[in-house]
Amino acid sequence: MSDLKNVTDASFDEDVLKSGKPVLVDFWAEWCGPCRQVAPILEEIAAEHGEQLEIVKLNTDENPATSQKYGITGIPAMNVYVNGEVVKSIVGAYPKPRLVKELSDFIG
Repeated sequence: MSDLKNVTDASFDEDVLKSGKPVLVDFWAEWCGPCRQVAPILEEIAAEHGEQLEIVKLNTDENPATSQKYGITGIPAMNVYVNGEVVKSIVGAYPKPRLVKELSDFIG
């Protein structure tokens, strides 16, 4: 379904928190329609700005510990992590121009 890397509760620390560059985590689930709408947009952003911002996916149904730890109660939700800290949260499905604007601090 996606070319983006899938992270799990087990790999989250290594893949996200210890990353040397900003990482956007897309919290999603199979049953979430808006999540499926956002996925191709995130793939486009990753293809265009992958050197500056890594984009990964975390299935909230399969990885409840991480979702709970970061207070994810509604999806789609996206958190940007820098040096292990959440520096931006975006909740909801937005068109590409809005997402690019929201992420301008990281892909500018």
